[in-house]
Amino acid sequence: MCRKRHFSQKELLKADEAAKIAEELVNNYFKMSSGQWLKNRYDIKTAKDLASHEQVDGPFAQVIKYEARKNTALLGSSSYTLYKVCLQDHAILCIIKKEKLLLEPFLLYILTHELIHIIRFSKYKHRYENKNEVDVSLDEERRVHLLSYEILKPFPFAGLMEVFEFYREWRL
Repeated sequence: MCRKRHFSQKELLKADEAAKIAEELVNNYFKMSSGQWLKNRYDIKTAKDLASHEQVDGPFAQVIKYEARKNTALLGSSSYTLYKVCLQDHAILCIIKKEKLLLEPFLLYILTHELIHIIRFSKYKHRYENKNEVDVSLDEERRVHLLSYEILKPFPFAGLMEVFEFYREWRL
């Protein structure tokens, strides 16, 4: 049994670094301009900053779509879509301990995967009809795992091969 806990300060720094790398790799892969990238508004949060409905058992992360608008905006026409990547610290920490994976490459894979979902939702490659990733179709999950692998495979990063092996079944 794995003790339930949030990321430590050191683990948060690794998550931040993994997010920066994932953003750059995904942006380069989809050849998006900085203007296009910024239009895909998203936020990455860890468990301590998640609302109760954003915390789930099972997946290591999920993407939730929100309609947002600035506090000063009164009209609905100023609303925009905000995707929230909800990292599930406990699930991540438990699996890396159990499978003997390194945290940073595992987070890099997870964040790359979730950013691909956001790109696909925003470009209507896959409709966002559900509020959490548990409900995303298996075919879409396989497609996103294949893209994650394709984006990350050329990138030399210690511990990434073990993460690829962990997710191998999703690429078959």
